[in-house]
Amino acid sequence: MANGPSLSTVTRSLSLLDVLHANQFEGKSFDPEILEETEENFYRGAPPEWLNFHISEQAELDGTGSPFIKRDGYAKLEKQIHKLRKHPGISTVKLFHQPGCGGTTLAMKVLWDFRKTLRSAVLTGSTSDITKVAEEVVHLFTAGSQGDQKTVLLLVNGVQVLEDLQVSIMRTIANQKIVTRMPVVVLLSCIREDADLKSDDVFLQEVLSDSEKNHFNDKKTELNRRYGDKCKRFHGFNIMQSNFSEAYIQEACSVFKTIKETGIQEKTLLASILSLLNAYVPDSHLLESQCLDVFKHANYSHRDISLEDISLEDMLDDFSHLIITIQQDGSEKRVCMAHPLIAQCCTELMAEAGVTRSDTAKHLLTCLCRDKVPRSLAAFVKYMLTKRRLKEKGREENPIHPTEMKEEIDSFSRLILHIQTKEDDSQCVSLLEMATNMFDQNPFFPQALARFHCIVLRDYDQAEMWAKEAKQRDLQNSFVADTLGQVHKNRLKNLRRPAQPGGILALALKAIRAFEDEERLAEDEVGTKVKRNVHDSRFFNSRGMFGFLQVCNLVYDLLVSQNPTWRGVLTKKVSLGSALPSLGDHSLLRFNGLINRLRDAVEKKCAFLDGYLTYSKPDIKEDDPEYISRQTSACYRKYVGDSTSSHLKEKGADLIQKLKLKQAGTTTGVLSCLDRECTESDLKEITTLWEEICLHKDPDTAMVNNIFAHIMLRNMGAPESDCKHLTAFKQEMYLTDKSEAHMLALLLHWPTGNEDACILDLSAMIKRTQDLYKQAYAKHFRSRYLRPLFFLGKGQELNRIVHRTVLEGSARQGDWETMQDWSDEKIFQDPWVKERLLKVRGEIREYRLFATVDGKEIEVVANLRNSLWRKRKVSFYLGFTIKGPVAFAIQTETADTKELLSEMDSSKPCGLLKFGACGDEMDARNLTKLKPEVNRVDEVQTFSLQSDAGNYECSVSGLRWVCKEEVSFKYKFLSWEEHMRSPVCKDYMPAGPLMDITVTSGQIEEVHLPHRVCIDQTSTFSGQFAVLHVVPCCDVVEEVAKVTSSHIKFLQPTFPPRGVMIRKMAGIPFYYDVLIYKTNKEFLTLDVYVVPRDSALQQEVEEKPKSSGSILILNPGPDKSMQMGEHVSLTTDQADAIIQPSARELRYESIFFEVLIRNTNSDFTLWLQSGKDTLWTCTIHKGDYQNQSAEH
Repeated sequence: MANGPSLSTVTRSLSLLDVLHANQFEGKSFDPEILEETEENFYRGAPPEWLNFHISEQAELDGTGSPFIKRDGYAKLEKQIHKLRKHPGISTVKLFHQPGCGGTTLAMKVLWDFRKTLRSAVLTGSTSDITKVAEEVVHLFTAGSQGDQKTVLLLVNGVQVLEDLQVSIMRTIANQKIVTRMPVVVLLSCIREDADLKSDDVFLQEVLSDSEKNHFNDKKTELNRRYGDKCKRFHGFNIMQSNFSEAYIQEACSVFKTIKETGIQEKTLLASILSLLNAYVPDSHLLESQCLDVFKHANYSHRDISLEDISLEDMLDDFSHLIITIQQDGSEKRVCMAHPLIAQCCTELMAEAGVTRSDTAKHLLTCLCRDKVPRSLAAFVKYMLTKRRLKEKGREENPIHPTEMKEEIDSFSRLILHIQTKEDDSQCVSLLEMATNMFDQNPFFPQALARFHCIVLRDYDQAEMWAKEAKQRDLQNSFVADTLGQVHKNRLKNLRRPAQPGGILALALKAIRAFEDEERLAEDEVGTKVKRNVHDSRFFNSRGMFGFLQVCNLVYDLLVSQNPTWRGVLTKKVSLGSALPSLGDHSLLRFNGLINRLRDAVEKKCAFLDGYLTYSKPDIKEDDPEYISRQTSACYRKYVGDSTSSHLKEKGADLIQKLKLKQAGTTTGVLSCLDRECTESDLKEITTLWEEICLHKDPDTAMVNNIFAHIMLRNMGAPESDCKHLTAFKQEMYLTDKSEAHMLALLLHWPTGNEDACILDLSAMIKRTQDLYKQAYAKHFRSRYLRPLFFLGKGQELNRIVHRTVLEGSARQGDWETMQDWSDEKIFQDPWVKERLLKVRGEIREYRLFATVDGKEIEVVANLRNSLWRKRKVSFYLGFTIKGPVAFAIQTETADTKELLSEMDSSKPCGLLKFGACGDEMDARNLTKLKPEVNRVDEVQTFSLQSDAGNYECSVSGLRWVCKEEVSFKYKFLSWEEHMRSPVCKDYMPAGPLMDITVTSGQIEEVHLPHRVCIDQTSTFSGQFAVLHVVPCCDVVEEVAKVTSSHIKFLQPTFPPRGVMIRKMAGIPFYYDVLIYKTNKEFLTLDVYVVPRDSALQQEVEEKPKSSGSILILNPGPDKSMQMGEHVSLTTDQADAIIQPSARELRYESIFFEVLIRNTNSDFTLWLQSGKDTLWTCTIHKGDYQNQSAEH
């Protein structure tokens, strides 16, 4: 392969990534003043630079400084990244941190320390073109040549782009036909968060551990020695060293306590503006020129000293120690407060001195936003005044799907809320009005102002005026348009009771027009480039449709509560004209057009939202808020379902209306029955009604709905009933131009191995289903996650079709935390689920998945695309979304044949077995045994092996492998203890060592993990084995395809840590060894261990006797297996012997007996017994315990 360009050449072409080179700064000399300034700025509170880590590293090497402080999260991050380096494709590690806790510093330190083993980089450029970002990441991974691959460690601030970036990187890899030999990228996501998170996350808080306190105290001593009094200005360091002491922060900010006496001076004004900005906007700053503008605006130039003759630091005077100046890459200097906590404290002290938050915000606007405002400052002001967060403590507004309707989002920005609570409502209004006037093209300030008038002041006239102003500023933005509809809706909701029907309908008309306009704009946004600073066009705005239904709910409740006649009018059972005498107001006739179209519009919008919520959800991890479906259903029942309209005269119309009463008048309605928790009697009626409709109207659609209803009924557990149309549908294929009918055909015709060959062209059917999905749903679903509706199960005909809710219900009974999240696929580890579903086999190649069906390959989509990185044979469960089949829980196939047992003597652990890449029989005694090289680091032993092509066995662990080329690898033993507490392992116990294997060169074709269960051809235990795979996010249990008498076989293995387990049950026979040690005690004392024939456990046992100088007495191991759980006792023929304890229960761990014999000078015998059965016997000769020494 030709050499590609050098890495330095590649990195120069990357405009969006800041690449950290392996030899960064090596051999480069620096001006000592630059080094000192860089270090001082960092300790004062400036963000770290790569040079800071180099300075610290050199000082440590020179012996002039202590190591760079790493907060406690470092070790966990490092461990996670090391683990993820063993997994193909793309992985993510998340570091959550509170502002000012050293999160960014920790993340950069991790990148610095990995720079020689990974290609470390920071995503610094714009993410608006995510494809360009992905291309640069892949270019860095390959360094311009497929022969120069190295995993990228990429630091990404926030989580907004993670999902899209992963998809785009995989697409780029596939398009460029790159064969990856290692993980492509580990994404280190650094996220500001101020709430406790899951235990798996790394989270830095405003509190130090004891070890962190010690490190900071040591560093403080060093800095005091080097910098003396300068250390008093090192606020960034000192705040952390003081464990974020409130007293220290108050003392540092004490200059603000003099404001009442000195008044507001120019320096005070600038410091207050910077404090407010930094307190409410992360990573905000002012340019040095903007800071000088504050002094100019305050007429500082009237003094004798010119602005050009004095530095900004001198102008700030006694405030200067609280403020830092940063300059990078020759750009203009940026100015900010030394620490977010200082900014917050200063803001509070200013308020106590009478300079309120609203005063300071207005000063910012008047001083810095009068003329042309730099883009960065405009963004800071927008964030400060309009950015809303989730009410739930510590969670930011959903950055992945900002358009989804959330109940817990704060009503206003944090600053506006603080002004409201600490000052008054009028200050919020005047501040937002000022921003609205100064930023006269921006729609978000008048939008926030409209919301404040509506929600807080309930001044709906003002709210309407500002909502219209916001809309006028961005005529194409549906999300801005939503505010006007919400204002009208809230006005209607809060009408004084009783309200006149005319007033109700007039307001409703205004709200409906606003929401319909929003809906039109949302439709127009499809396929167009809406403004990126508002909402991403990947998300369809359904608020207009839902707002329409909310208004209809209000209209119905308000009118019907006054006069029941309105029920018939709104449902079109009677006309408005005929009802006017009863209603008593003939002027209402002007609303006839509105009333006439409400019922049909409600039915249409409910049908859309029913499909929207049934077929999809915001993302793979979470569902839509429950109130959307609840209010949608309520509106449907009021207008459509609960009354029969007199105008329905066509054949079968009465049957359709009965179905609408059950909310099952459409295919989507039938498919959502189990989500809505229909009763069995409801479903039986729905099934019967659709069967009757087949005789009257649209028989093809009715047939599909009738079959789906039968499927739903069976999934509810109802007794089987005859589905009369099933055979006709399967034979005649009555396929409408609906993806639902094609999905049904796929469900019914997908071969399971127990049926005749498939008569369908499955690939063509899948393609047609996908095309119909694009026509009907893709426009609105866009990036939403498509729910699996059904799964392919075991059984025949309709009985094999399993609805998603059936699996979720089973998993909930198993105490699963939540079934909203399909990203971890934990539901498929549930034993009941595994028993219910059918395994489909296939193959992954070129990042695509193919199911093997009747000897043909059918491409299917994977639920988790990260499963597609490595070419391999796989098995999976097949789910069906409205777009077609999807593979879930993809697992590597370990063998193509059924379970095989070796033909051998059951009393021996080794014998003749199927072994070798070609499946030829090989005598295990002819394997080449290799002794590993052993290295010990911090009490952890690593075993390294190297071999040419052939069949081998490790002499220590019994691990076997087959390779066709030279291969090198290493392994170490891991403890089972932590993993046995995992829910997926609760039904299993260890059956062999847990091993962490790393291949360092070459490729292993087969690996055979040792197990210690005694099995032969008559054993019933062979089907009870499983293998634990330890992956970063969870423990995964995999079924075993091939068991031999002593090993579990894997073809083309990957190497996450793994070990053999067996299902817990009585009477499982295990192989054990007996280890006897003579101690150094006064009388003859033997420590006797009964240990499973597991190298890892025996290694643990051997450590303690060795350290105490005990001597191993060699003995033949037990010939017989022993049953787990049975009680065994150790006895001897020495009359005066004391053996403690008298009996022990056998477990998959070592058990211990102590044998004390005061007077002996002859041979004696030990027996291990279970009841009357002797399991092991051994004669201890006089020479075994008298002549041995520690050197033996």
